[in-house]
Amino acid sequence: MSDTPTLPATSREWQLLSRPVGWPKPEDFALVEAEIRQPGPGEVLVRNQYLSVDPYMRGRMSAAKSYVAPFELGKAMQGGAVGEVVASAAEGIAPGDHVLHFGGWREYATVDAKQAVKVDPEAAPLSTYLGALGMTGLTAYAGLLRVADFKEGDSVFVSGAAGAVGSQVGQIARLKGASRVIGSAGSDEKVKLLVEEYGFDAAFNYKNGPVGEQLRAAAPDGVDVYFDNVGGDHLEAAVGSLNRGGRIAVCGMISVYNSTEPVPGPKNLARLIQTRGRIEGFLVGDHYDLQPQFVQEVGAWVRSGELKYAETVVEGIENNLEAFLGVLRGDNTGKMIVKL
Repeated sequence: MSDTPTLPATSREWQLLSRPVGWPKPEDFALVEAEIRQPGPGEVLVRNQYLSVDPYMRGRMSAAKSYVAPFELGKAMQGGAVGEVVASAAEGIAPGDHVLHFGGWREYATVDAKQAVKVDPEAAPLSTYLGALGMTGLTAYAGLLRVADFKEGDSVFVSGAAGAVGSQVGQIARLKGASRVIGSAGSDEKVKLLVEEYGFDAAFNYKNGPVGEQLRAAAPDGVDVYFDNVGGDHLEAAVGSLNRGGRIAVCGMISVYNSTEPVPGPKNLARLIQTRGRIEGFLVGDHYDLQPQFVQEVGAWVRSGELKYAETVVEGIENNLEAFLGVLRGDNTGKMIVKL
């Protein structure tokens, strides 16, 4: 094992104490001190520098059967993180290297080196590997280009468009030759950002009126692709505006994540028959084969400034929970990041 620098004996980590019903409450969680475990064979010890909080984590707080195992009660939660290796017992990763891994929600993490990916802080800021060049960006890339089968000239509607995924979907569509890019967001400030900063052709505040009416005004010729981050009235509006052969990629449905009762689906799904439309849900984990192509293409756009990204940065592990709740409220513009 490599020489280990002087480290604290303990690290702070967030644990789930009880499974939230409806909106998560602070008493469902605890920030606790835990012993730092030195790496065993094939493991590395990482001092986390940036942590990710994402809407999907709400699902992991429930015991309901899902595509990913729920968080265990009384144990550290998990999430994307990037940091510096401070001790290594694994070949190919040395102290001083920076890695992306899923031992988030804590200050130090001992992780299997096979589950860690080396990243280059010289090529792009470390935080971007959690957002624009990380799982968030790959979600946008795969969902738009593969799942929704985007084609040059398509008209694209994105909900939650000022969020980390949505803002990237709209920009990739624009860079790939969309005829029109429309976004929805939850404030007039975010709407302005979408048009002036990210190059959307039109955007609207979904709180200012019925989504269906606002979408028809923003996309009078209909939409060919809808990238869904919200569900609910946004999905119904998109089905109503879908052109013949239109495709809907369902990435998330943040509008229903805290619902305690089943939420009715769109009332107009029969319209898919006449439009020959298609709705497909997806998980980024099924599309990691696109990672090299994604990093090469999107990395170049990030470096050239053609693709812009926003981060909402919250400082301190003690504020990790509040940052997560902020994502559910829509407080963030772009990727919500916790800086340690």
